[in-house]
Amino acid sequence: MSTATLKLLINGTPHELPAHATLADAVAHLGIAPPFAAAINLQFVPNTQYHQTPLHQADRIDLIAPVTGG
Repeated sequence: MSTATLKLLINGTPHELPAHATLADAVAHLGIAPPFAAAINLQFVPNTQYHQTPLHQADRIDLIAPVTGG
């Protein structure tokens, strides 16, 4: 296992990020714009915590945009 990169699933798709990446780095990597909600391994993470939330090998990240309509 390489320590230089993290292998993650983001919205079900494999991605690689630097070893010390945070949730904010994953969001930037995808280029997703607010509004959206984020969860790591099915645990919701408040947007105020993205920069302080480290990622780990094999984390599963879900970035979910709200659905509008009537």
